[in-house]
Amino acid sequence: MFDNEISDFAKEMFIEIGNKYNILLVEWNHDKDHIHILFKAHPNSELSKFINAYKSASSRLIKKNFPYVRKNFGKKCFGQGVFAC
Repeated sequence: MFDNEISDFAKEMFIEIGNKYNILLVEWNHDKDHIHILFKAHPNSELSKFINAYKSASSRLIKKNFPYVRKNFGKKCFGQGVFAC
């Protein structure tokens, strides 16, 4: 699902939403079915709220701007899992 165009769109959203949560993107890579993100967060950043906001907004806007994603993948754009360390 993550071609270069969708990845770039998702990356820009990460930067935009991350700014509101004191989160700075350091590195971004994607494969066809997942993304890898390295970021810096302020100690007071609310990571769970940021992740929820990012996944909700990016899923909605990816499906809106890239209709074939909804057609091919249905309602779910992202899986349930998140790995953070």
